[in-house]
Amino acid sequence: MPKFERHIFICTNQRPGGHPRGCCSPSGQGELHRLFKEKLSERGIPNSRVRANKAGCLDQCEAGPTVVVYPEAVWYGHVTPADVDEIIDSHIIGGKPVQRLIIPDSLLNNTQQLGAAEKSSERGVETRKE
Repeated sequence: MPKFERHIFICTNQRPGGHPRGCCSPSGQGELHRLFKEKLSERGIPNSRVRANKAGCLDQCEAGPTVVVYPEAVWYGHVTPADVDEIIDSHIIGGKPVQRLIIPDSLLNNTQQLGAAEKSSERGVETRKE
């Protein structure tokens, strides 16, 4: 069997409600994973070409729900069910990542900064851009 063209990892980690780092799958139903599999199948893209997998914690919690697409290593944050079609059509089929959902490299593995910036923004406090 040939290698996968792309591998989509969808965080399905759960945490108790109100956890300070958030939770990628609060319902525990894996809705994003199910949608990716369903939408890929609807487009005739077989599991042997593009694989959508559940992932445990991807440690980008404050930007969750998170999805990462390999081999490009494109990290998406705050992904909703409404974003799945766009990610598949633009990135998986068209080869163009969805810019508005990408977690900036400066925040990868340091998403606590993102969480703090969002909380400050909600309170009307301006944060310094690096």
